[in-house]
Amino acid sequence: MASRRTAIGLIAIGISAIASIGTASALDYPTRPVRFVVGFPAGGATDILARLIGQRLSERLGQQFVIENKPGAGNNIGTETVVNAEPDGYTVLLVNPANFINASLYVNLRFNFIRDIAPVASFNRVPNVMTVAPAVPAKTVAEFIAYVKANPGKVNMASSGNGTSVHLSGELFMAMSGAKMEHIPYKGAAPAITDLLGNRVQVIFDNMPSIIQHISSGSLRALAVTTATRSSELPDVPTVAETVPGYEASALFGMGAPKKTPPEIIEKLNREINAVLAEPDMKKRLTELGGEPLISTPDAFGSMIVAETEKWEKVVKFAGAHVE
Repeated sequence: MASRRTAIGLIAIGISAIASIGTASALDYPTRPVRFVVGFPAGGATDILARLIGQRLSERLGQQFVIENKPGAGNNIGTETVVNAEPDGYTVLLVNPANFINASLYVNLRFNFIRDIAPVASFNRVPNVMTVAPAVPAKTVAEFIAYVKANPGKVNMASSGNGTSVHLSGELFMAMSGAKMEHIPYKGAAPAITDLLGNRVQVIFDNMPSIIQHISSGSLRALAVTTATRSSELPDVPTVAETVPGYEASALFGMGAPKKTPPEIIEKLNREINAVLAEPDMKKRLTELGGEPLISTPDAFGSMIVAETEKWEKVVKFAGAHVE
């Protein structure tokens, strides 16, 4: 009986020791650089957000959060990189609308985002902006719809890639307005905007962070924002819904990690990210980019991810879009 009690005691000590090791590693984390994977090229909205948050996390935690741009397959290459990474907190993902959309847009994904990525923290939610090239004569959404219908087969809609909110916002617009355009996917927002500036494509429904500087400078013209209400950063720009009743789309961003990442590390990252989002300078910067900070727990962010996935599934079905 004594030997049995001794064995049970040793097991309990072992479990306690393992738990202590986990807690200690979380307290020390990070002890080396962290890969912060972005599924799009440098210069787009996801990259801008990752660099803003990553820089402050590097400064607060004493280790570099190294932005690793892995574009391709509508964000899926970057996501799959994180899904297959060691769940040790040293590889994290910039979660963006493509993650929610791709669950229903792509026919043969090799991962399930909700199952395979652990939610860490939300960053913000921003509108997309319906923006036209300098040579497009339309000054309003109604004029643009008429322009597209008067020029069948001649109007190209750029996006930052198949499956992005930029793509699906445009698909939803086409479905609800009857204005049919040719979709031209790019490997990120930056090359798409370059071609828009050069009048090689005519319109984009881009995330506000990557397009707003071009709107503010007057080099591109915003026709509407995609959210249900107007943006405080573009107060004179109407919503798409003011012309196309019922239209609404927005972009949620945050951080995810491989499933089975220790909860202590996730909680530490969540705590640090929320502290960064609460900083006045960061709040000002994110607001300038189109969306105020969105502070949440990992569980709350997980619920947002589920809700966004369900929302975009309806949009995908409404638009009849799919990618093999």
